[in-house]
Amino acid sequence: MKNTLFFMTFAVFFLFGCTSNKKQTALNYPKAKKVDTVDTYFGHKVPDPYRWLENENSEETKNWVKEENALTESYLSKIPFKEALKKRLEKIWNYPKYGVPFKRGGLYFFFKNDGMQNQSVLYVQKTLSSNPEVLLDPNKLSSDGTVALSSLSVSKDGKYLAYSVARGGSDWNEIYVMKISDHKMLEDHINWVKFSGISWKGSGFFYSAYGEPKKGEELSQQNKFHKVYYHDLGTSQKDDRVVFQNKEKPLRNYYSYTTRDESFLIISESESTSGNALYAAKLSNLKNLHFVKLADGFNYDYNVEGHIGDELLVLTNENAPFYKLIGIDFKDPSKQKDIIPEKSSEKEVLQSVGMVGNELYAQYLKDASSRGYFYGLNGDLIRELQLPGIGTISGFSGQKGDNEAFYGFTSFTVPNSIYELNLITGEAKLMEKSDVDFDPDNYVTEQVFYKSKDGTKVPMFITYKKGMKRDGSNPTLLYGYGGFNISLTPSFSISRMAFLEQGGIYAMANLRGGGEYGEEWHEAGTKMKKQNVFDDFIAAAQYLIAEKYTTSSKLAIMGGSNGGLLIGAAMTQQPQLFKVAIPMVGVMDMLRYQKFTIGWAWASDYGRSDDSETMFEYLYHYSPLHNIKKGVVYPATLALTADHDDRVVPAHTFKFMATLQANASKENPALVRIETKAGHGAGKPTAKQIDESTDIYSFIMYNLGMHPDFK
Repeated sequence: MKNTLFFMTFAVFFLFGCTSNKKQTALNYPKAKKVDTVDTYFGHKVPDPYRWLENENSEETKNWVKEENALTESYLSKIPFKEALKKRLEKIWNYPKYGVPFKRGGLYFFFKNDGMQNQSVLYVQKTLSSNPEVLLDPNKLSSDGTVALSSLSVSKDGKYLAYSVARGGSDWNEIYVMKISDHKMLEDHINWVKFSGISWKGSGFFYSAYGEPKKGEELSQQNKFHKVYYHDLGTSQKDDRVVFQNKEKPLRNYYSYTTRDESFLIISESESTSGNALYAAKLSNLKNLHFVKLADGFNYDYNVEGHIGDELLVLTNENAPFYKLIGIDFKDPSKQKDIIPEKSSEKEVLQSVGMVGNELYAQYLKDASSRGYFYGLNGDLIRELQLPGIGTISGFSGQKGDNEAFYGFTSFTVPNSIYELNLITGEAKLMEKSDVDFDPDNYVTEQVFYKSKDGTKVPMFITYKKGMKRDGSNPTLLYGYGGFNISLTPSFSISRMAFLEQGGIYAMANLRGGGEYGEEWHEAGTKMKKQNVFDDFIAAAQYLIAEKYTTSSKLAIMGGSNGGLLIGAAMTQQPQLFKVAIPMVGVMDMLRYQKFTIGWAWASDYGRSDDSETMFEYLYHYSPLHNIKKGVVYPATLALTADHDDRVVPAHTFKFMATLQANASKENPALVRIETKAGHGAGKPTAKQIDESTDIYSFIMYNLGMHPDFK
């Protein structure tokens, strides 16, 4: 947000103490009109007075956004330590960041950010000891870094790079192609790509796309009729061939990928975020593809991890909640066998399998941290990958027949480190380690297990500075997600370090709805069991208070997307439990989420308000938008969204915050930060990340009564 917003005629006045953290008690919120829109669900009438905010292109909505941003910027600018925090973030942010190398066509590729570059740069080198050269610098795609690289794929022979870019944070992608030897851009250009990979076969590639949306509705129109195409290099997009579609089912997605040797094309068909059908075709004749159905949808997940001859190696949770690897005969899919069985007794979740060297590398999750094992092609265990501690394997790459592989490792206090693994000896060598102006030895991470409302044991990581006293006085930030089978694992956040430096505690709870303990853990937080997720989170806060890490007046909560829904639900169900709430790009209107862009695909986790009266009543009972009460003292709230978010459209946050501002007690601020030329979060440039982190953590620290001293 620009400082010029201070001088807009509708800017409001604030009274802030210059040397104390005395809170403003009465903010002059922008006026949001109310309309008489009422929806009827199974005879139940539900008012929607801020429906007009769903139209992000209207002048009324644009003016409301400007006024809200001006108010928020004015509030934040008065925080006495905000600029010092930004300078500290800029200093510690400026360190080199490395990605895991990968190999194609005898060449090595890797990403690196020198420190403050808006986007990481793709490098290529002929050998690991040769000088790397820049292959693609996304920072040159736009002057402000808001055009970001979304995905890329190098052809099997190492001759071509196909990559997709997203503009302003949108999920819409465009594909371009480069000849690697001379960095020459080809004329190939593909539009309206979404939820797609890029998979090479010969002199072309497969991708998924929608038809061109109506002008002005690109960021809100419901996405229908996903198709898989094949593009020949040197041809126009209009000549691309549709290789897979379903004209009878408009609300399904089709993701395509080829096996590493380009022998098979795999199609994953889905109608939600979990569960898929699986198809495969041999690529011996591109113009006459014959698809074989390997697995029916949509009760289980299936993903092809490789193949041995005509036996496809498939990762699945069918009759295996912790996942297993099976072999499926392409010629006769009824012939199946277990290769790596489920590790249910150990409660280890199999996340991925890859063929490296002459072995299978299997990555697991054990109590929300990574494990790696090597197996023979017959499934016999060979050895475990030795890791430097409890943390997350942040990528693993290797090729069949090679003697080397690469992986990254990170934790809450250690940034990503890159290792080269000798597949013959099993020895790992540190390749790159980031030097950060932050001493991880001064901090400790512990994992605790607490009981939720129904007695379920839930894990939580807690990170803090050594010497911390459990006297209930520590400012604490509790983070959660709890949905869509997504697991939260230890990860490094440079912005979080500034909070820890000042005596803050960071806690991350592994809630039901996630994938930390397999499919049963996921299902225990879906549809009519969604309240379990909120109960788990609330119980985490109660545990932190009971164990004297903190107290309600020192506790902040934060989450994004489905985690934004979590924060919205927690703060409306237990407002007195938290002092600060940071809901980011949240799903706040549980009655209408399915009507926008890809929202319909979330029904497997949420259910829909039009499914049944029972489902409507359940959603209505916890929908954050519909559970704001008049006169209640809610936590100090800073909600975040973005004008180009076409996954969770900003209307969710707009309507939630207009309702909160109109009804909540004026004791705590209720502010919204609306980023421009940004989306759901992916590809956000460094400059915007620093600005956002500065605003978030200055708001948190200020409202928790902290007095930070940034050196």
